[in-house]
Amino acid sequence: MSDVLGADSVQDRLERLKELTEFTENCQKRINEVFRTLGWTPDHRGAAQDEMQSCPFNPDHRVPLRSLERHKASCRLRQMGYSSEEQAEMCEPSVCYENTSVRSFTMEKDVQHQVILQARSAAPLMRMEGVFWQGQYSSQPVDVPQSHKRAVCDLTVADRLALYDHVIDAISQQRDAAAATAGSNEDLYVDLVAKLKKDEQQNEPKSHLELMAEMRDYKRRRQSYRAKNVHITKKTYTEVIREVIEVHSGELARQWRDEERQEEEEEEEEEEEEARRAARSSHRRRSAERRSASSESQRSHGRRRRRSRERSSDRESRKKKKERSRESRSPDDRHRERKKKKKKKKDEEKEK
Repeated sequence: MSDVLGADSVQDRLERLKELTEFTENCQKRINEVFRTLGWTPDHRGAAQDEMQSCPFNPDHRVPLRSLERHKASCRLRQMGYSSEEQAEMCEPSVCYENTSVRSFTMEKDVQHQVILQARSAAPLMRMEGVFWQGQYSSQPVDVPQSHKRAVCDLTVADRLALYDHVIDAISQQRDAAAATAGSNEDLYVDLVAKLKKDEQQNEPKSHLELMAEMRDYKRRRQSYRAKNVHITKKTYTEVIREVIEVHSGELARQWRDEERQEEEEEEEEEEEEARRAARSSHRRRSAERRSASSESQRSHGRRRRRSRERSSDRESRKKKKERSRESRSPDDRHRERKKKKKKKKDEEKEK
């Protein structure tokens, strides 16, 4: 009986072992298919686990080696007090100047502090007009600003001017050094024959026109020639602009006065014409009234007086109204109205 039970248990174990073996083989096949799809090899599983490194700015940070540089830049800005929003607004300017001849300069914290101290020592002790004095410079070292907002907050105007001058000098030195190096290398590619011919042409006597041109250029370079416009060069920008505005204002005022004078002359001519017409009509009326009866002449005389008074009052009201309208109108409106009057007068003359 015991032999039968032992044989059954062995048989079950063998079957279990066979099932596990088949399951393991199936899993291995699936893993191999996944590796084949991703283009990996079985030994890639160990290399996929990147080595973890500790952040130099915060030892508690452990990041993979492949992303260590990016984390260091972000962590350094965070240690300097820049928020995530400020970091998102920042951009790396060196990307814009790749494959170009634009030169760059990287400012370090100690260099920045040294430049500010040198400018502070060269500045006057007391406050003076037109220059920065020592009290306007920073005395404590600050981090190099990474944004315009931080530069305005951390550095004074005098500090920013000193740093600007230092950067300009450094870039000029780099450019001069590069030009000197390029000039030394250009001698290897010089066409000596062409250079000798050019020297021979320069050694020839100059013509009269060339001598006159050199004399003209020499006179232009003299100090007396450059100083002829000293009444303009020594004026400030505000004074020059003020003079320009005064000239234009005077010209506009003169033009407006001429237009008003012309309008007044035209109005006087119109009034004289109306007065002549009224005189002719009154003369005709008087001759007709003389022939009429005395009573009618008296009544007509009263009516004439009333009519003349009304006409004079109407003329004065029209004149005041014209003056008010002329004061309220712009020069362009007056010019257009004057053209209309001229045109109307020409049409009346043609009809006569």
